[in-house]
Amino acid sequence: MAGFLLGIDYGTGGAKTTIIDTQGRVLGYAFEEYPFITPHPGWSEHDPHLYWEIACRIIRRALEEAGVEPAEIRGVAASSALPSMVMVDEDGEPIHNAYNLLDKRATAQVQWLKENVGEERIFEVTKNRLDDHPTIVNLMWEKENRPDSFRRIHKALTIDGFITLRLTGRYTLHYSGAAFYGVAYNLLERRFDEGILDRIGISADLFPPLHRCEDVIGEVTPQAAEQTGLAAGTPVAAGQVDCNAGWVGAGAIEDGDVQMNLGTCGNFGIVHRQPTFHPAMIAFPYTTDSTSTYITVPTTMTGGQLIRYMRDRFYVAEVVREQEEGRDTYDLMNREAEDVPPGSEGLVVLPFLMGERTPIWDVYARAAIFGLSLNHTRGHVVRAMMESVAYALYDSFRLMKEGGWKMNLPLVANEGGAKSLLWRRIITDTLNVPTVLVKRRTGAPYGDAILAGVAAGVFLDFSVARQWTELVEPMEPDPAHNALYMDYFRLYKSLYEHVKGDYRTLADLRARSLEAVRPQE
Repeated sequence: MAGFLLGIDYGTGGAKTTIIDTQGRVLGYAFEEYPFITPHPGWSEHDPHLYWEIACRIIRRALEEAGVEPAEIRGVAASSALPSMVMVDEDGEPIHNAYNLLDKRATAQVQWLKENVGEERIFEVTKNRLDDHPTIVNLMWEKENRPDSFRRIHKALTIDGFITLRLTGRYTLHYSGAAFYGVAYNLLERRFDEGILDRIGISADLFPPLHRCEDVIGEVTPQAAEQTGLAAGTPVAAGQVDCNAGWVGAGAIEDGDVQMNLGTCGNFGIVHRQPTFHPAMIAFPYTTDSTSTYITVPTTMTGGQLIRYMRDRFYVAEVVREQEEGRDTYDLMNREAEDVPPGSEGLVVLPFLMGERTPIWDVYARAAIFGLSLNHTRGHVVRAMMESVAYALYDSFRLMKEGGWKMNLPLVANEGGAKSLLWRRIITDTLNVPTVLVKRRTGAPYGDAILAGVAAGVFLDFSVARQWTELVEPMEPDPAHNALYMDYFRLYKSLYEHVKGDYRTLADLRARSLEAVRPQE
């Protein structure tokens, strides 16, 4: 039976959608960025109204490019970068800006949880370490700091859950997203722990009903159809976390499959069916069977975001010319970095623009550039930032390797900055493993479209993803480069150990300086 499928993904910096046919061919694609809102140090937000406005625009653009009739779309699925939180009232309207995964404001709530619930108890239940990013931690912050608006919250949703609400009128939460609510979410039993919720004073009523990623949870409503151009009655799947979407779309469906993204964050994921979890890593259900398959995901907070930061702050004139002449500023940045030798001529970056996740879990960490001298150019800084992401990923990779985790090589490079030949070469040499690149660069919305097909019964299972994936540009690690990078990695680790205590001092000084300039009431 002929037909088409639509996937839509919300990353940390923008949304993209794609339409495929039942043979996996991409027929339509659209992308639109949205801005970060950072009103205070450690805060990172989006305007949630933009999520739906952009959805309506890019879905219509993809439909137009694909040239298909809306009634021919047989299923829709959404994904988003997590953790995220959109707080809505009883009418489904947002309360305040949305949290995105870079937000790090809830440090006091984390400390309270450590002292009153305990990190061991939280890991026992959630299979994840306690961090300041889970949705429940952010709800605790809201309750303590904005109690009046907290009382208006009807449901706390993920970004994709908010889009699914707009599409279907139903409040939903898929298993892969529920893991990012953290603190009280029992990963293996797929439920919220009432005892912990009672202890922290958060009601389970704030959480939507739980579903398998593969479930159809509703249909496109007439109102959503009018706004998006989709047909009313189109089935909508529960959805998935965005990295799952990208990896499913590139054929990661077997135990031990491992893929890497260099999106806003840098990470790699290892698919596994054994309920075994590393205490320093992030774990959540995997889409291919979200009741019994898991993925462990070592993550550095700022992957591609480092290079976007450099583009937006230090290549401003080039960005203007890009818009005028159609040039890609990222290509220029790569060329400048390629002229710099491995090791960036003695320049080392700690890439912690917004704190760090695995394996150091330091909310106070901030970026640093070490060794800067007059001979260094912005190309040196770009390359050093690329190398710093490789060091951050290697810091986790070595722990997984030492732990004997099954990893089917070569490592598959997937989304974001992975398209950079130079960056892949740096990572290949640093991790000292063979790598390949996914030829099709559609990313997470492609995996969402496949999920929509499985949920709607168009595909029997996810095996089509493997059939449709072509891996290209194989690389083997250079032993000499690896030896050099290991020396630099040891320096990278030493630098962090030297300054990590100063990060807290810096945070205190920053808070004091802000207080000093705040207008007196």
